Amino acid sequence: RETRLARAFTMRVFECKLTYSLVSLGEEVQLNRPDKVADYLRSAFDENPLQEAFFCVYLDRKNHPLGRHLITLGTVDSTLVSCREVFRGAILIGSCGLVVAHNHPSGDPAPSAADLHVTRKLREAAKILEIELLDHVIVGDAKADPQARGVYSFREAGLL
Repeated sequence: RETRLARAFTMRVFECKLTYSLVSLGEEVQLNRPDKVADYLRSAFDENPLQEAFFCVYLDRKNHPLGRHLITLGTVDSTLVSCREVFRGAILIGSCGLVVAHNHPSGDPAPSAADLHVTRKLREAAKILEIELLDHVIVGDAKADPQARGVYSFREAGLL
C-alpha cells in the first residue's frame, strides 16, 4: 500500500538546457529593417514552405541576432502563438529586444485579424517584461503582394 501511495505522489522534475547551433557564419548583420529580417529568416521559412512558421529572433542592444527560435509550426493558413513561448527564450538568452516573424504561404503578407490580435498581446507582454518588441514581420512573396514588396512590417505600419 505504501508503494502505491508513493507512486501516486511521485513528481517528475525536468532540467532545462539551452543549446546553440550555428545558423550562419559571415558578416555581422544588424536586423533594423523588415527586409533584413526576411532575408535572415528566409532559409528557415523555406524548410516548410506550405505551412505558417512563427519565429522569434533574439537581439542584443545593437540589434544583432543572438539566435532564432521556431515558436510554432502551423497549417497552410494559421498558427497558434503564445506570449509565454515567445518570451521564454528571450529571458533565458538575456535578450534586450526581439523581432517576431512569420510567413504567409499564400504569398500575400497582408496581416489577418489574428495577426493583429497576436501583435497587440505581444506588445503588452513586452512592455511588462521590459524587453523591446522591435517588429512583427510577415514574410510573403513580392509577386503575390499587391504592394509588390513581399514583406509587411507592423512597425512601419505604426502598429508597434
